[in-house]
Amino acid sequence: MLGLGSLELLRRYLTPRNLPGQRVLLTVRRDELPAEGALVFRDARIALVRIQGRLTALSLVCTHLGCTVNVHADGLSCPCHGSRFDRDGMVLEGPAVRPLARYRLEEQGEKIMVLAS
Repeated sequence: MLGLGSLELLRRYLTPRNLPGQRVLLTVRRDELPAEGALVFRDARIALVRIQGRLTALSLVCTHLGCTVNVHADGLSCPCHGSRFDRDGMVLEGPAVRPLARYRLEEQGEKIMVLAS
């Protein structure tokens, strides 16, 4: 019985915890992510983009006036005023002057969580 209690304490100690003020925006199983390309969550206005094995969580809120940007194979574009962004969220063409916001990713086993900062 003591061994089970010790295992539970060890699990709690080794399991990453979210810092105060950080909330989980969404959770995705690793096997749901494409090998290349993007997984788009329109309701949450977030895209998980994988480029050459690197995973990035981008906000789909245009930094110009807050419209929801569209995801394409070669980048992202705002349907409202024409801003274009590369797949890393950097501005290619205005009127937006700031890159798309990025979210922090945290991995827990087979799950990947997108955290608000």
